[in-house]
Amino acid sequence: MENQKSGSFEQVANSKYPFQLPPLPYGFDALAPVIDAETMQLHHDKHHQTYVDKLNEALKDKSDLHDKTLTELLSGLSDVPEAARTAVRNHGGGHLNHSMFWEILKSGGEDNKPSGALAEAIDRDFGSFDEFKEKFNDAGAKLFGSGWVFVVADGGKLKIKPMSNQDNPLLEGQRAIIGNDVWEHAYYVSYRNRRPDYLKAWWKVVNWDKAAEMFEKTRA
Repeated sequence: MENQKSGSFEQVANSKYPFQLPPLPYGFDALAPVIDAETMQLHHDKHHQTYVDKLNEALKDKSDLHDKTLTELLSGLSDVPEAARTAVRNHGGGHLNHSMFWEILKSGGEDNKPSGALAEAIDRDFGSFDEFKEKFNDAGAKLFGSGWVFVVADGGKLKIKPMSNQDNPLLEGQRAIIGNDVWEHAYYVSYRNRRPDYLKAWWKVVNWDKAAEMFEKTRA
């Protein structure tokens, strides 16, 4: 953990009770106009903070779980007492999902796209980057209610994985490379009910360097 910057996704994934909100790695307006400053402030300071607070509340009296990392709690959910299991799943998942989300975003532009091994894997498994985006956007638009659309490496192959609420691929033994939050709080200020427009615009601000780093970890 010495090589990890303070508040990084890796540090959050390996953190233990009591959990803390990681700082946003850029200003609230850094992703505008794709994601507006008001949305970023509410999303990070209010929504994410609530997941952290409720996760800590659920574990406060569960001292036997205090030595487990966030990753261990979610990947071993069946070992969490039933009374706390739903809260850990929802709020622990929300904490991990959002900690990843902040890091896989940065200010970009129309030509923002992956390179190297990740780009090759996308072409191999989806045909092309454009086909990949189309399938990802379609999965996000069709996801009923609130949730996330992830890309995971499953058996060496990239797959698009929509999940409801704050579920994380760790629940199924997989690790996310990227994920887009399609809860309304992630886009409603600017896009109202136009989720497909948000999904299309989102590609301009994906941090492909971080995505490539996450991809390499799944290969390792």
